[in-house]
Amino acid sequence: MTYNKSILCVLVALTFSSHANSLWTYEGSGAPENWGKLSEEFKVCESGFNQSPINIENVIDGKLEPLKINIHTHAQKIINNGHSIQINVNDDDDFSIDGSTYQLKQFHFHSPSENEIQSKQYPLELHFVHSKEDGSIAVLAIMLEEGDTNPAIEQILKSIPKEKNKEKELSTTIDLTPLYPEDKNYYRFSGSLTTPPCTEGVVWLVMKQPIKASKEQIEKFQKALGHPNNRPIQPLHGRVIVN
Repeated sequence: MTYNKSILCVLVALTFSSHANSLWTYEGSGAPENWGKLSEEFKVCESGFNQSPINIENVIDGKLEPLKINIHTHAQKIINNGHSIQINVNDDDDFSIDGSTYQLKQFHFHSPSENEIQSKQYPLELHFVHSKEDGSIAVLAIMLEEGDTNPAIEQILKSIPKEKNKEKELSTTIDLTPLYPEDKNYYRFSGSLTTPPCTEGVVWLVMKQPIKASKEQIEKFQKALGHPNNRPIQPLHGRVIVN
């Protein structure tokens, strides 16, 4: 699916400065169950049949090869936009599927996890948001579970701006390698953005193996977010999940 520039900007920039984007929240009248009624451009949040997140179960064995990811990203800016902690990058990190190369635009966090694996929800979920030249989107999702301290997470936590909606330049390079699992096997399905405008046609790749973060790091993320920022599980509507 090809996306026009305005939709791609919503996805990549995610500055949430427009009036429409200020309408939606995770609580109260702007909560996920009401997103489709908040704005004409959000209608697919309510009417779509390929919405994310989902519960990953009844998976078909498609014998997918492990994902090959080139991790050489230079993170540029970090922002707490009131919806998530987001890090914008410089088009370096990439992977190829179906003969097309996707470049990383930004990554952000959800707590608790949005997708579930066999009905298991994780305390944190990381979304690496990629696009290719025609604007098509792929999201690489990685679950986080409690364990050892994660050095990349620690650097991100130290860099979070105290003020919301204020971008902060990153003064040091963040090695993103600890944000990826060693096992690069994944589940694949078609879905949508998990935030308004809930655009469909997004390729979802959810890594099977979670990464670790300490209990203290997870709690710091949750405190920085201020509230849960997970959209509830959406109906599958006959979609196929392959691994």
